[in-house]
Amino acid sequence: VCLNWSSGQHPLVQNQTVTEGRTAIMTCRVEYNDQTSLQWSNPTQQTLFFGNKKALRDNRIELVRASWSELTISISEITLADEGMYTCSLFTMPVKTAKAYLTVLGVPEKPEIDGLTKPALEGDEITLTCMTHGSKPAANLRWFRNEKEIKGAKEVNASGKTFTVTSSLQLLVDRDDDGAAYTCKVDHVALLQTPQQTTEVLEVHYAPRVLITQSLTFPQEGQYLKLECVSKGNPSPDPVLWTKDGGELPDLERMIVQGRELTFSALNKTDNGTYRCVASNHLGTSSAEYILYVYDPNAMGQRGPDHALIGGVVAVVVFVTLCLIIFLGRYLARHKGTYLTNEAKGADDAPDADTAIINAEGNTHAEGKKEYFI
Repeated sequence: VCLNWSSGQHPLVQNQTVTEGRTAIMTCRVEYNDQTSLQWSNPTQQTLFFGNKKALRDNRIELVRASWSELTISISEITLADEGMYTCSLFTMPVKTAKAYLTVLGVPEKPEIDGLTKPALEGDEITLTCMTHGSKPAANLRWFRNEKEIKGAKEVNASGKTFTVTSSLQLLVDRDDDGAAYTCKVDHVALLQTPQQTTEVLEVHYAPRVLITQSLTFPQEGQYLKLECVSKGNPSPDPVLWTKDGGELPDLERMIVQGRELTFSALNKTDNGTYRCVASNHLGTSSAEYILYVYDPNAMGQRGPDHALIGGVVAVVVFVTLCLIIFLGRYLARHKGTYLTNEAKGADDAPDADTAIINAEGNTHAEGKKEYFI
């Protein structure tokens, strides 16, 4: 708030900032007044009040307080046209004046989001545009994806006393965007308590992807088995198609298809084979395979094939490790003995162990030569 004041018989006023549509209070005071009249005038120099007498026929303008030391008026339903310099005059000789500037904040309209294609296709490039009109000063636009802020490209255009603000967001549509909420929020000094925002939910269509899950890791004869075709696509790929070894399911009494599930009431060896699940929508087709091998429970035993296999591998690893330890131990022991023997042979005249070895080897060669010439 800016003050324009002086002591004595001089009017004192304050600059005012008011949001569009609200009420402005304009006050003019005099510290020492010898019963001289006060007057308020608008930016076009039209007299609003002279003392307690209304001069301009405007129902929005009312008297709040009038005395020799103060003249206060109110202007309701403020518009941008009311903005400007207001003058308080003290009719002394000469007339003394003080000026107060009334700033009107333009309230931005609720933002609108354009460019949303419903539905969008995976792989599409789309541009979302958020726009708001009527702000003064220019508003700020912020984008959020599921409450996480993301950056857009801002553009500001003046329109009279107000501004039109636009923010664009470019997207390469992915299946993860399906159901994502994109929100455009307006930040402005006139919206501190009532923020404006708009949200659009993105719908994305994409081809299916398929995965088969099984209820048993090692299915055995006589057991119940369930295979589920987990397919995700938009639109939803229903129904799915089950086949065995490239053809139709052979035994529909034991092999029951319910929705995405294929169940076997009691497995037997004839069920062995490759099972395929196929899911389709208008954007594409996807499939997954599961190779079923039915184990003989008598051959597996109570521990199961996994325990037998693991036990065999562990036994082989332990055996090989022991063999290596024994071999290395014998090898090191033999070489250590040779080293000690040679060291003893040359130790008499040698200053260290290495020299002793060399001397010992030399003596050996010499003796060999001696025996050769005898």
